[in-house]
Amino acid sequence: MLDHIREVLFTESEIEEKVKLLGAAISQDYREKELLLVNVLKGGVIFLADLIRQITIPVVIDFMAISSYGPSTEEFGIVRLVKDLEESVSGKDVLVVEDIIDTGLTLTYLLRNLESRDPGSLRVCTLMDKSVRRIVDIPIYYKGFDVPDVFVVGYGLDYEQKYRNLPFIGVLKKEIYYPEE
Repeated sequence: MLDHIREVLFTESEIEEKVKLLGAAISQDYREKELLLVNVLKGGVIFLADLIRQITIPVVIDFMAISSYGPSTEEFGIVRLVKDLEESVSGKDVLVVEDIIDTGLTLTYLLRNLESRDPGSLRVCTLMDKSVRRIVDIPIYYKGFDVPDVFVVGYGLDYEQKYRNLPFIGVLKKEIYYPEE
């Protein structure tokens, strides 16, 4: 599996340090409040697990699953809700926790969906921002790393459900996802 990685973008220790900083900022901004963290499955669950251990205020977590990617590396442009929240967001401070934001299409759909449920506040936290591919402007309140236009895997991110368990974030070799080139 490691021979499929072209380079390591962010090491395990760099990720750990960034998650600590994000957790501290979130704890400070929401002090004396209860925060509902909404995580988008599956890739974001590792980031969420590490992030909540760095947050020092009461938090409730819930999950959504949204489909916009198929078996290829390109988006279909069609977003569909696969799993909805169990918690009500009405009147609550909600922080959407994402592993990576790419074009912004999926997150725009999610934010509109959540906004229609009348949260007290709604913000976004992402570990990685691939703004170079952004199609829709997204207000990102907490951001870990800027990512170039490369195919990243590890720390929850996958290609064909593989590589999620890598402790770092790496660039997948192009011949893995485009074997004919």
